[in-house]
Amino acid sequence: MKEKIEELSPLALAFLGDSLHTSFVRMKVLKGQREKLSTYHLRAKKFCNASAQAKALDFLQSELSEAEQEVVRKARNAHNKHSAKNFDEETYKKATAFEALIGFLFLTENTKRLEEILQKSMKIIEEN
Repeated sequence: MKEKIEELSPLALAFLGDSLHTSFVRMKVLKGQREKLSTYHLRAKKFCNASAQAKALDFLQSELSEAEQEVVRKARNAHNKHSAKNFDEETYKKATAFEALIGFLFLTENTKRLEEILQKSMKIIEEN
């Protein structure tokens, strides 16, 4: 798959990144005490929305490598026919770029960097 990553659109990377980010957050939310399903959902929703992802990307932007910045740039500029119901276009584009970055790191098998970005993003969202 590594050699075919360049063939994927930034929106395809975002499609994958969205599911990876959500899975990561849900695993973190499930750790600890037992809760009602609705409580898990509310806790995860804090991290899994366009506003939170855009904020995380803003904070992480200066730490990104050239290749990561290129993925983010392409994803932000990608023409997406879908739009978020509750967020402005700029926020939605940043969230899509964040998700594309996650998808890119996963597909390039850069698991250490992926874990670092996911951990930092949760910390950023938690603190802001």
